[in-house]
Amino acid sequence: MKKIVSWLIALLIVTSCSKNKIHDYPVRPVPFTNVRVNDNFWLPRITTNREITIPYSFHMCEETGRINNFIYAAGIKPGKFCTVYPFDDSDVYKILEGAAYSLHAYPDKKLEAYCDSLIRLIEMAQEPDGYLMTWRKIDPLSPPTTWSGGKDRWSDISNGHELYNMGHLYEAAVAYYQATGKRQLLNVALKSADLVWDVFGPGKRDSVPGHEEIEIGLVKLYRVTGDSKYLQMARLFIDRRGTRKYSPEGKNLWETGAYWQNHMPVTQQFEAVGHAVRAGYLYSAMADVSALYNDQDYKIALDHLWDNVVGGKMYLTGGVGASGTGEAFGSDYELPNKEAYAETCAAIAQIFWNHRMFLLTGQAKYMDVLERILYNGYISGVSLEGNVLESDGASRNPWFSCSCCPSNITRFIPSVPGYIYATREDTLFLNLFIGSETTTQVRGREIRIMQETDYPWECNLKISVNPKKPVSFVLKIRIPGWARNKPVPGDLYEYSEGTGSQLSLKVNGENVKTGEYEDYIVLDRKWKKGDIIELNIDMPVKMVVANKNVRADSGKIAIERGPLVYCAESLDNGINVQELCIPVNSRWNVEKMPGLLHGIEVIKGKAFIPSGHSVSMREINFTAIPYYAWAHRGESKMTVWFDTCPE
Repeated sequence: MKKIVSWLIALLIVTSCSKNKIHDYPVRPVPFTNVRVNDNFWLPRITTNREITIPYSFHMCEETGRINNFIYAAGIKPGKFCTVYPFDDSDVYKILEGAAYSLHAYPDKKLEAYCDSLIRLIEMAQEPDGYLMTWRKIDPLSPPTTWSGGKDRWSDISNGHELYNMGHLYEAAVAYYQATGKRQLLNVALKSADLVWDVFGPGKRDSVPGHEEIEIGLVKLYRVTGDSKYLQMARLFIDRRGTRKYSPEGKNLWETGAYWQNHMPVTQQFEAVGHAVRAGYLYSAMADVSALYNDQDYKIALDHLWDNVVGGKMYLTGGVGASGTGEAFGSDYELPNKEAYAETCAAIAQIFWNHRMFLLTGQAKYMDVLERILYNGYISGVSLEGNVLESDGASRNPWFSCSCCPSNITRFIPSVPGYIYATREDTLFLNLFIGSETTTQVRGREIRIMQETDYPWECNLKISVNPKKPVSFVLKIRIPGWARNKPVPGDLYEYSEGTGSQLSLKVNGENVKTGEYEDYIVLDRKWKKGDIIELNIDMPVKMVVANKNVRADSGKIAIERGPLVYCAESLDNGINVQELCIPVNSRWNVEKMPGLLHGIEVIKGKAFIPSGHSVSMREINFTAIPYYAWAHRGESKMTVWFDTCPE
């Protein structure tokens, strides 16, 4: 009997240890710091971000008083809090993070010196116990005009953004330490995180952050320090969601707690609700915790949430957050075009989440969605109203009083190279077609891989594989959903007709039969230096229809080519494009326009518009441009979805 009891106790101990054992993602990304992009599409954007966007964003932080807030909080000179939002500190942190990424790839003594001086201000603004919120340090009795909490710390966890700011501080600190080796900002972050642990740790205050973000930052602090309390704190914040009892009969997202995903425990959340950016950050942190703790309950919830978003709450561009009220998800299939909010920050959050889902599973469907967001919902930028899919005439603004999106862009653009390649055991994944080169390891062997392509205009890849010594491994090349006649996983959008694209593959000049493939071409062979892969996929223009439950798109079609969604602007077509219709059997021509919008390919064909008050239709020459390029040439009406002409 004693032996049985001893065995049971041992089993319980092993089970308990196994549950709390630290694991990690089975697929590892090749870090962006190890990838050099050299193509004509992404390199100019990365260069512009480094040379123009980051300096301009810092300049705007100076001009709008965000930097002054730190100067006043540091006690260098007296002054009042300059800006209106309690989260304005986070803009400085995000730009610092972007600058760190840029410095890692492109050392710049002038930029680094500026960042160092800014970090010194941040250090001086921090309170002795680690708390850091500039307006409180300046004058806690004079909060920002948008502040709704009390005079004390943590008095409005739901809306105060204290923990949100700290999360962005942690991400910036880790990035700057990894880029420069300097610990000054990292020490500020660790001091702050230790305070958070003391206030919110096990058995302490059980509040839930209103705007998720600190969870991601805490995981990054864990990764760089190895201190498990930061990971534990991230999990505590996530697991506490849904423990506060809101009214299930509440009249809105705020009354039910759904606005900040606090309406039920995360493992029971199977529908994406509330503020779309907050949700994307939460789901990203859940993926991190699921990977590091090997928590399958998190994984099950994430699978349901992803199916819900991709199956009923995502625009064709990959944008999410249909409602401008609360910047929130709507109901299933509630995807209005003219009122679409689809914030750029939400697109970035969705990229974070989808990439993590790929790292958890190795499944290409997540990269299909990521690519759709990347080339459409993300690089389309942002307007004051958000990235609408139909416009009565909007122009772009470089900066806003609520500047979360411009500052988010500065940190995301330099990280794009980190989404191209990944490894798992004996496998190297090539997920995005971006001209680049990297050196990584597979099966303990060093491998240099280079990719040349004109993507997204043409899908013609030349891939050079150069292992240091001959080695056998699996190279998996993702075949995008558009090439498999599947615009998105699920049935939210479909191509109106046609089959998968024609594909040709050569290895060292010899044709290779691809056989049956679903999402990856799998090349399992012994690779040697100088091996060349040539992959060509034809890229016809395709027409897209939405699920019949999407009432806003009923009877309408959209136009795609490769990964790009196209739109029409009145500027090119001489009419109100929202009134025209397109025949379902249209024939299209693709024309290169190197002098237009930094070089694009336009789609031309025929369309029709009602002729006066008669029932007849007038034929016009029709031009469509990539959706990401809309509203760059002044005010002009725009649409992505077109009525179909009666047969």
